[in-house]
Amino acid sequence: MISIEQAKQMAKRLRASLQINDQPASHSMALELVAHQLGYKDWNTAAALLPTETAQPAQPAISFSKAIPILRMFDETKAREFYLDFLGFSVEFEHRFEADLPLYLGIARDGLQLHLSEHHGDASPGSTTFVPMHNIELLRDELQAKRYGYGRPDIVEQGWGKVLEVYDPFGNRIRFCQD
Repeated sequence: MISIEQAKQMAKRLRASLQINDQPASHSMALELVAHQLGYKDWNTAAALLPTETAQPAQPAISFSKAIPILRMFDETKAREFYLDFLGFSVEFEHRFEADLPLYLGIARDGLQLHLSEHHGDASPGSTTFVPMHNIELLRDELQAKRYGYGRPDIVEQGWGKVLEVYDPFGNRIRFCQD
């Protein structure tokens, strides 16, 4: 939308153009002509209804959504046992290009999304994923109650927060942290 200041500038340019072509016009006449061009009854109506400033178009800002870590896995059964049964994730999607090709699995739990991949180039085994969270004690209690045969994680107090680490069957580590 055009602002009142822009309309005044239009009237000024119109007046100058008319004068160049030997058609003198008063400033008020140029304002009236611009008001009519913009669809208003007269300049007073336009001046009352036009905004005083032009809203500058918003500059597109760079913005990131949350990252989704990709972790390497080698055995679908072990991955499901660890991530779904032990950690309590649910499957968002599963993808294979063909039935006998590697699995790419999207899982989620309470806002945390992870992707697990059997594809060679997707991730390095032995990665660490840092997960800020709340109520870390509840997670610890839940995991310890499951009596998982390959680990019973506990909270370690650090100078910067409480940490609960779990290790998947493929050497990846998830470091849950509450400050």
